[in-house]
Amino acid sequence: MTTNPLAKKILVTGSNGLLGQKLTDLALADDRITLVATSRGENRHPAKEEYTYIALDILNRDQLRAVVAEHRPEVIINTAAMTNVDACEHDPEGCRKLNIEAVATLSALCEEFGIHLIHLSTDFIFDGKEGPYAEGAPANPLSLYGQSKLDAEHLIQQSTCKWTILRTILVYGVVADMSRSNIVLWAKGALEKGQPLHVVNDQWRMPTLAEDLAEACILAALSETEGIFHISGKDMFAIHELVAAVADFWKLDKSLIRQVSSATLSQAAPRPARTGFLLDKARHVLGYEPHSFEEGLAIVSQQLMQSAQE
Repeated sequence: MTTNPLAKKILVTGSNGLLGQKLTDLALADDRITLVATSRGENRHPAKEEYTYIALDILNRDQLRAVVAEHRPEVIINTAAMTNVDACEHDPEGCRKLNIEAVATLSALCEEFGIHLIHLSTDFIFDGKEGPYAEGAPANPLSLYGQSKLDAEHLIQQSTCKWTILRTILVYGVVADMSRSNIVLWAKGALEKGQPLHVVNDQWRMPTLAEDLAEACILAALSETEGIFHISGKDMFAIHELVAAVADFWKLDKSLIRQVSSATLSQAAPRPARTGFLLDKARHVLGYEPHSFEEGLAIVSQQLMQSAQE
């Protein structure tokens, strides 16, 4: 744990997730930060020393308040959420509790204890008709997931605490125990097994390297910058192009990729067609500069090789 007396104490929710683990990596490498990591269950991060880990269910208001009151963080980075878009449609109550009610509790605690709340949101608050989007573009979510994240944004904006909302898109990366999948690992794994992939050709995204998103969170926390920021990668792809880029990078068989329309997938929740973000504000205000998708895949590849050797 940092011995810097001026270090900022940051509490992370959902620290077992992909973004949460990348935040732990960055915090441990930065003596300006004292980390309190919280998540459900046992700590999944390989490093167990030099920071505090607390098993925490953020739906338990009393437990959450007790942790905040005891540790008195200066910043809370809320990465905990139900992010499976179709699961939100099938379990609207669970979606509401985690994506809205927990945020209401967090923002109230941040008001009470004078804490800066940094909250993660999504491109799915937009309908995908006019992407890429600037921060002030009108929202029009197509799914319960998107609506729940927009409702949480509104709650935070009405709060009197210091707040920052970071919206992001299609986060990818790798964690040490391989407990978290994403589109890059899914595509790579399936293609390596020779499995045909049915991939949509009518949706466009700007995939975000988890390290870049974690960096943006830390930049906002240390600079105490407030407001809404769009945080994503810099490259726009149709989803089938993204998967083809994964195949190209690892020299896998692209003929296994079958292009399909979204309508053929019978998904519970509709997806926005073209999202993507304009990153000018994040670049100018936060100093955010994302990796290219090619650079991101190289980072993932290096981490996968390291994991295989350990």
